[in-house]
Amino acid sequence: MNINATLIAQMVVFAALWWFTARFIWPPITQALDERAQRISDGLAAADKSKLELAATERRVQEELKQARAGAAEVRSGAERQAAQLLDEARAEASRLVAAAKKAAEEEAELAAQRARGHLREQVATLAVAGASRILRREIDATRHAELLGNLQKELR
Repeated sequence: MNINATLIAQMVVFAALWWFTARFIWPPITQALDERAQRISDGLAAADKSKLELAATERRVQEELKQARAGAAEVRSGAERQAAQLLDEARAEASRLVAAAKKAAEEEAELAAQRARGHLREQVATLAVAGASRILRREIDATRHAELLGNLQKELR
């Protein structure tokens, strides 16, 4: 065997193998690599987009939380104001009821005092007439007696 012929045969086989590989094997491999690179690129872009969306969503969530807290604080302060108002109204109503009860008690006490005074006047008049009749030792008629009692009551007032 001739070394030159072996070398030429190896070069022909190498060229045929290179042509076969370049024609049938490399295109699907490069296409698969390009597709994979494109998917990786798309995945990285989607991940970046998701990070931006996540940051925007977190900002919106923080803003909504801030608004919810402000709303809750407003509702709480409104409830506290309403409670204070109801408490003030209840105190005013209680004061009014106490004043009305006090006035009614004073009026009732005054009425009872007037009745007691009237009763005492009648008793004093009866005692005075009885005392006068004993002093005079004579009987006074009923009409004269009623007239004297009426005059005595007018004088005592």
